[in-house]
Amino acid sequence: MAKSIVVERGGVESSFAFRKIDRSKLYGRRRRIHLDPAGRTCARASLTDDGSLILRQGMTAQGYFDETGRWVSQKDLVGLDAQGQPLEPQPSTLGQAVPLEGPIPARDFLSVRVYSVYALEPEQVDDELASGLRNGEIYRLPFNYRPGWDEGSAWLVASMEGDLFALVGRQVEHDWCAPHQLPQIDDEDEFEDDLDFEMF
Repeated sequence: MAKSIVVERGGVESSFAFRKIDRSKLYGRRRRIHLDPAGRTCARASLTDDGSLILRQGMTAQGYFDETGRWVSQKDLVGLDAQGQPLEPQPSTLGQAVPLEGPIPARDFLSVRVYSVYALEPEQVDDELASGLRNGEIYRLPFNYRPGWDEGSAWLVASMEGDLFALVGRQVEHDWCAPHQLPQIDDEDEFEDDLDFEMF
């Protein structure tokens, strides 16, 4: 069983059980199954650029090939910052009391790009925090589901019906441009699982 999300505000701790909400849980899921001429289920695989190896699904989760074709295990990888300096590994925040920031202005929350949503089940919640969430206040907390190189964040919010959610995301940095100057657009979308928040 997953550890709880634990937050601390004003010296008082609150804890929440949680479960991830994804597209399949909201809308259901259909899967297309490919069969060979004999009616057997096909397995997905990828061919390396040089054509020497066939990689089955899940194999790259154990490591990567570098540009020379050498295998590098996941445990040997390190995170680097924009200047190429090693990053300090960040531990999981689950089960650990993390500081709660807020309430934060709704205007600041509007620049957050959300990529995971967790429904929260209160286990032990401070009355003042519960009241603030019911009144539409938004709170921010450090959040890492598992250890990694990136320090993540989540925002606690409540729906109009009183359901509680942790929205995991990243603050978007806006690039302003002058008149007659084209903006720089990044076509790569790392977050594929867009959710329709009206479903909540």
